[in-house]
Amino acid sequence: MESIISLILVIVFSYLIGSFPSAIFISKRFFGFDIREKGSGNMGSTNAFRILGWKWGLTVQVLDILKGFLAVVIVGNLLGQWVSFGGYNTYFEDITIVKLIAGIAAVSGHIWTIFAGFKGGKGINTAAGMLIGVAPVDVGVAIGIFILALVFSGYVSLGSISGAIAFPSSLLVRYELLGAEIPGYHILIYFAILLAVLLVFTHRQNIVRLIKGTENKFAKLQLIKCRKNTNDI
Repeated sequence: MESIISLILVIVFSYLIGSFPSAIFISKRFFGFDIREKGSGNMGSTNAFRILGWKWGLTVQVLDILKGFLAVVIVGNLLGQWVSFGGYNTYFEDITIVKLIAGIAAVSGHIWTIFAGFKGGKGINTAAGMLIGVAPVDVGVAIGIFILALVFSGYVSLGSISGAIAFPSSLLVRYELLGAEIPGYHILIYFAILLAVLLVFTHRQNIVRLIKGTENKFAKLQLIKCRKNTNDI
């Protein structure tokens, strides 16, 4: 019974942390309008950068990352010690499972926030914060892929999608091919794949716009531009 109650508390507290609408709070508090009424209508950091400027956009991004990180590091660690899934922690580490549950609850809170009619952001930053708490090396790889995609294309959405896919790919390569020790890998890899699928799904409209060539581009962030070969063949 103690394990069940503790797990419920993990989910509830993590969801509430993730539900804090950073962009909406800042736009209303400091600019006097709801950011959902501007730009793409999204409360994520990308729209915040576009509407509020890079300083406030960065603030929103940091706050959204912190939501996932705090859910894992504080809620997961604090309450996870009282949660047991039958003692099979030689293969699936109980504490890793609890941290992942806390993280996905926070991401869900961001995507479906109770404070904004269950309509939030896409969850990339909150997911990044969660993953920093459980697998910092692989998050570093994902961030590197995100930056590369961004500077080559100028599309934040493409960078986000690439980074989401890169995370489980990094785990798989490091553990299966390079033999790296990754705590809780056997449960973490499945969770990482499911999370990547979720984040790609939340970007489905962006994918359609990318294919059609109508996606919004941050031209200033496209630092490396490929030159088209105009020579006759």
